[in-house]
Amino acid sequence: MYVITGGTGFIGSNIAAALDAAGEEIVIVDTLGTNDVKWRNIAKRRLLDLVRPEACDAFLKANASKIAGIVHMGAISTTTETDVDLIVHNNVRLSIDLWTFATANQIPLVYASSAATYGDGDQGFLDRDDEAYLSDLRPLNPYGWSKNVFDRFVVDRVKRGEPTPPLWAGLKFFNVYGPNEYHKGGQRSVAVQLFEQIRDKGFVRLFRSDNPDYADGEQLRDFVWVDDCVDVALWALKTQGVKSGLYNVGSGSARSFLDKAKIVFSAMGVEERVEFIDLPQSLKGKYQYYTCAALDKLAAAGYNRPTTGLEEGLTRYVKDYLSSADQFR
Repeated sequence: MYVITGGTGFIGSNIAAALDAAGEEIVIVDTLGTNDVKWRNIAKRRLLDLVRPEACDAFLKANASKIAGIVHMGAISTTTETDVDLIVHNNVRLSIDLWTFATANQIPLVYASSAATYGDGDQGFLDRDDEAYLSDLRPLNPYGWSKNVFDRFVVDRVKRGEPTPPLWAGLKFFNVYGPNEYHKGGQRSVAVQLFEQIRDKGFVRLFRSDNPDYADGEQLRDFVWVDDCVDVALWALKTQGVKSGLYNVGSGSARSFLDKAKIVFSAMGVEERVEFIDLPQSLKGKYQYYTCAALDKLAAAGYNRPTTGLEEGLTRYVKDYLSSADQFR
């Protein structure tokens, strides 16, 4: 069986869909809450079990010999969360516990890191796994910081020569978009928010730039289609001989929010209308103006599948999911 923490969430539920399609047995560790959306992310899945997080430890210990791999996507991923103790409990402590279990039982572990670890990008977007580099990164929010804490924990254990899982990979996801993200509220990708603005109002609003190096709407991000993230995760989990390490997962291309809006307008067949609004005070000093994944390390490790271009990914998203009566995978 494969255990997926955060398996009812965005990337986790897409990984579950791929494993299900491959005929694998899936156990999801997550909560569903009272939101009438998250359960729909897994409504089509064939599940071996669905485990609440507080029961995860007991489940893992009882089934250690049956687990082929752990995909750890569970976390508080809200970049605006201010309860740092809660973030530490969910994003750091639980990750360390899974690492310890996977090491003791020699089970492959693939976990979600984040491009948020890179902060404003002053140190580049290099998926290096040495302490000197990781210690110089300055994430802009507690979420990004918590991901860097665990990356550094892992790298430190490797440097010390301590036991590790037989395979581990920390995936630094960039700006992911695609189906099953609808429960994320304000943390949904810009793609779905643009679609809804165009559908409901006929125009979109983008943030003005308060950085003189970037014109309004020309802030640049590496937008990555969720299927590419799933492919990398399963490649790392199931391919013999993959080198353990931290890996960027992005498109390898920086595109503007204005580009993204134009593509969504085109996919919906609506004339372009864009307005600009001020950057919220809460985001000032915490806003990434440029991200772009360096993918050389991933290619050198043997992953050579082409990434999905923004035009292709957004058009597929709009036509196959957002405009469909059934938006879920």
